[in-house]
Amino acid sequence: MLVPHLRERSPVVTLRFIGTTSEHGNCPTLYEVVETGDIVVQGDQLTNPVDLAQLRDVGEHETFVVIPRELLTRFAPKE
Repeated sequence: MLVPHLRERSPVVTLRFIGTTSEHGNCPTLYEVVETGDIVVQGDQLTNPVDLAQLRDVGEHETFVVIPRELLTRFAPKE
């Protein structure tokens, strides 16, 4: 799993598991990119054209996933 903008800098990144709200061990999940501190989000891909049409400034390399709010409130870094 690679973050698109990181592919330009490095072919390989190290991901550290942060946490999940899934009881079965699959998505949704948060990871930290060890080298940068960036966060990688695993979730169900948003594919509905009506939903996608509401998003702004979308780059060709970008995709969107849906995660429960609880995942962020429980595991996201607090600064």
